[in-house]
Amino acid sequence: MGPGDTFREQGADVDRTSKARGELDRLGRSLRVQLIALITDLTVRVHLRRLSLDEPKVADPREPLRYHYSTSYQGNRPATATAAETASRATALLRAAGWDVTVSQEDDDGILWTVIVARRDGSDIRILTSEDTHAVSFRGQTPVVALCPQRPAQEPEPVRTPETVVPGYVLCYECEGSGWCPGCAGRGWVLAPPQRKSRCAECHTRKICPICRGQGQLSASQLSPYQRGYYPGLE
Repeated sequence: MGPGDTFREQGADVDRTSKARGELDRLGRSLRVQLIALITDLTVRVHLRRLSLDEPKVADPREPLRYHYSTSYQGNRPATATAAETASRATALLRAAGWDVTVSQEDDDGILWTVIVARRDGSDIRILTSEDTHAVSFRGQTPVVALCPQRPAQEPEPVRTPETVVPGYVLCYECEGSGWCPGCAGRGWVLAPPQRKSRCAECHTRKICPICRGQGQLSASQLSPYQRGYYPGLE
């Protein structure tokens, strides 16, 4: 692969990232608009500053990182409105806006909640209301999106090769001349199941080979008897 191919790949990645972020932002704005409509219609003394949807949050720390917009809000229904009326109104508003809505009952520590769950374009809205309290709870989130495509890790260039080893030295048996930690390929971290970053147990995030300390070679005269076992032809 030549430099031109690399630049084209990077350009394609930037384009995909820009499109993914644009779509996620669109879904975030749409979710906010719907939540504002619900909150202002169903509750009193509205404080929209508590409805934070400014930046996407990391939803899944596995590689590649996945993001979503998510928020929650709690208000109070009017004293003149029952929980049943609030649930019915919420359901009607959501269905009129094109959301798929299901309604169920949940008992939480003796409080019976009516739970409205709505889904549209991968986004979810969940509303809880109860006759036991005037509180109305709102939660919303967009789909989880990977903003950057996962790319295979590229091996760094070796520090030493058989042609560049200094006289009196041998290629490091551990890293074979690369100078980088073979456990993590010089990244300082490894992917542990399921696709989560974990610090490398061999180099402890130092990235270099722990045997040759990044030199890619070892002095033949200073090899231990154990190390000489890796070089059967060495006198």
